[in-house]
Amino acid sequence: MKTLLKLLFAATLSLLSLQAQAQLCTASATPISFGQYNPQSSANIDNTGTITVTCQAVVASLFIIYNVQLSTGSSGAYSQRKMLNGTTPMSYQLYTSSAHSIVWGDGSSGTQQVSDGYLLQLIGPVSKNYTVYGRVTGSQNVKAGAYTDTVTILITY
Repeated sequence: MKTLLKLLFAATLSLLSLQAQAQLCTASATPISFGQYNPQSSANIDNTGTITVTCQAVVASLFIIYNVQLSTGSSGAYSQRKMLNGTTPMSYQLYTSSAHSIVWGDGSSGTQQVSDGYLLQLIGPVSKNYTVYGRVTGSQNVKAGAYTDTVTILITY
């Protein structure tokens, strides 16, 4: 009986250690294109992009939880992201919803990350799409040209 209890205890510890292993997640994105900008217009330009997160459990898991964070881009600050044309900046922002009220960031400086998860994954990866809501504010005094920025997606789990 004692040997059976020791084996059950060892088996339980082995299962607990397997459940503690992390899943593997990757992210991809479609870029947001704001189109042509008229600096004489006060109208905002809104558009969307998509982040796809794909996770694969290392072992059978009951619940996979992860966070999707976005970097500040070239501006270095969440308060106002900047696209650049050479050294000329154009302000824009990325949001978690179409209300354009919650800045998508890392949870600092008044931003929020997107948290999600899924239940019971036994075989194969699970992919989920998240819409990124972008906005360029109107009436910016900028020169003509192409403006770009690179934002890094960080998946934490």
